[in-house]
Amino acid sequence: MNHHERDLVSVREATERLLTAVGTLDNASVTEPSRLPGWSRGHVLAHLARNADALVNVLAGRPMYESAEARDADIERDAPRELRSQIDDVRASTERFQDVGAEDADWSRTVELRNGVKDVASQVPFRRWIEVELHHVDLGIGYELEDLSEEFTQREINFLTRRFRNHPDLPPLLIKQDDGRMIPTGEVRGLSLEEIEDGVDPQPGAFVVEGRQADLLGWLSGRRDGARLTVDRGSLPPLPPL
Repeated sequence: MNHHERDLVSVREATERLLTAVGTLDNASVTEPSRLPGWSRGHVLAHLARNADALVNVLAGRPMYESAEARDADIERDAPRELRSQIDDVRASTERFQDVGAEDADWSRTVELRNGVKDVASQVPFRRWIEVELHHVDLGIGYELEDLSEEFTQREINFLTRRFRNHPDLPPLLIKQDDGRMIPTGEVRGLSLEEIEDGVDPQPGAFVVEGRQADLLGWLSGRRDGARLTVDRGSLPPLPPL
């Protein structure tokens, strides 16, 4: 089984966990605030459904969204729906994504996401897995970062540290893992990709940030403030928006 095929299985399993949990709610619960500022649980569910369709567009070579305004309008339109409609929409859109993912295609091709971001097609299933898992946490219905699998948590930490590498607003950082390995992020210019992945100190004076995997993931993804993390000196540097 190829990497993207394994991730598609993980997407399906994560979606079933989410829908099983959401199925215990009622219509009133869907209108209540989620953990995302300004969004109800209905907004989160609407976003999950529309994101699945958007990733179908990506894999088909179409723009991910018609526009940023259209994306936001679709979420606002769908957010007030009753629970059953939300569940059916997430399930149906997930099936459409899975169907496209099962097609015979060149998974090494480059695809374009939002804001001109490009990636390899084989990474799209993992990106969907991220959406489902983290937004399940965002619903605030008993699923926490600590409940995420070790594999997912480590891969998402790796993914986020790559996104922050050489960001102009972030100083050199070393994310210290449970096994003692250091993952560089922030300023790492001058290092090869192999050196970065091997955990070489990007330059003297890098901040060392340490904590539990769930807390590291929470901080890097903007879901926790980093209060449970430790930094070797000074205060925890603020992360720029994702």
